[in-house]
Amino acid sequence: MFWNWIGRTQEEIVQAGQDWMEGVRFGEVKGYDGAPLPAPELPAVALKPRGRVR
Repeated sequence: MFWNWIGRTQEEIVQAGQDWMEGVRFGEVKGYDGAPLPAPELPAVALKPRGRVR
């Protein structure tokens, strides 16, 4: 998970960020008057899976 996205791989998270910035896949927030929020920059290192701790 990074920001508002959940993905199984680093590539899925990167794709979600691109989709967000291009207005693809996530729809539109109705009633919000401001400009779309930009996605934060991904860290310079690969994201690490949290694993399945129960």
